[in-house]
Parts: sequence; C-alpha cells; structure tokens
Amino acid sequence: MVTLAPEQVPEGFIEWLVSEGAIVCIGHSAASYDQARQAVMSGARGFTHLFNAMTPLVSREPGVVGAALQTDLPTWCGLIADGHHVHPASMRVAIAAKGSEHMLLVTDAIQSVGSDEKEMPFLGKRVLRSEGKVTTEDGTLAGSDLDMATAVRNAISLIGRTPAEALQMASLRPAEFLGLEHQFGRIKPGYRASLVALNEDFVVKATWIDGQKVWGSVMA
Repeated sequence: MVTLAPEQVPEGFIEWLVSEGAIVCIGHSAASYDQARQAVMSGARGFTHLFNAMTPLVSREPGVVGAALQTDLPTWCGLIADGHHVHPASMRVAIAAKGSEHMLLVTDAIQSVGSDEKEMPFLGKRVLRSEGKVTTEDGTLAGSDLDMATAVRNAISLIGRTPAEALQMASLRPAEFLGLEHQFGRIKPGYRASLVALNEDFVVKATWIDGQKVWGSVMA
C-alpha cells in the first residue's frame, strides 16, 4: 500500500503502481478536487486519515475531502477516531455521505501507545503526551496516542455508530479494502484465526495470531 500526493507524481505513475499490485491511497496532499478525482479514476482506492493533511471541502473547491466522499467509485477512507484529529460532527457527516461500509478506523499511533512516558522523541522532535494526544512543543499534533480498541469505543460513544458497525470498521472493512476479506474480518471456518477478545466494555482481554494465543486471558 502506498500513500501519495497525486499532484506530485508524474502522469501514469498511479496506473503503473496499480499494475504492479500496489494499493494506492491519497494523503498528505494539496491536490484539487479534479486532481484527486483523476487519481481515483487512475486506480487510487483509499484516502489516508480523512480530513488530516489534505485539502478541505469548501463551497467552490471540494478538494481532496470532497473527492473522498464521492460514492460513484469504490473508495475507502481512514478515520483517526480519537476526538482530536477530527471533530465527531465531521466524522458523522463523512459517514453519512460515504457509508460506514467504506470507512476504516485507523490509529496513526506513535510509540506512546502502551507506554507511560509523558514525552519522547519522534521524527527528530520532542513530543509531549497529554489527555489522549501527542503534540510537538508548539501544540501541533504529532501522530496519535490512540489504540484500536479505543477507536472502536470512540466510534460508538463519539460518533454514534452501533457496536457492529464500529467493530466492522476495525476489522471487516479494512479486510475488504485490502482484498483480504476471504481471510480476515469474520469468525468462520476457513478464515485466519487472528482474533481479539473484548469484554462488554470493549476492552481487550486476550489476543490470538493465527490460532496461537499471544496475550491475556478471557477469564480476566
């Protein structure tokens, strides 16, 4: 999978990547709506962390966000559902336009997840961790402090999705986007047994990779 800014690559580059088996996403882009749409027509099928690091949807220039929310061609959008990168109302509007079946929960997490450290180096800068987010010293977001289970809980509590929708946005929908829906995203015979056990509060209690337990206890 490759994330690129379509306005920065030569003509025919996206088609070539797709022909070589790459999944092309649009992100970190200052492209116009027309440039983003052309990239989708050329084979791009995803938008990396929707709303962040891309041209916004405004009245006379729909931008990359406007192209992402179109439904005439099959594309998927990643959402950093931490409540800091994207306002919950914006996420609700995006899902209403696109449908939850084409939305993917992503974390954009840095090494702060699972750590108790309050500050750490990241890409040559000192970043600070506080109240569920990580920022540079001037307050700029520097990745996220989000884990996937929290993203699922936020999709329910902040965005108002059903538990089934939230869990699918973390499992089945990413599998469909990656073309792996015949191996992952469902619990059924013939699928890879890479599983997460959650309690009634959607807190992780145990994990398995290809049928082998690697952490936790479902009795905890």
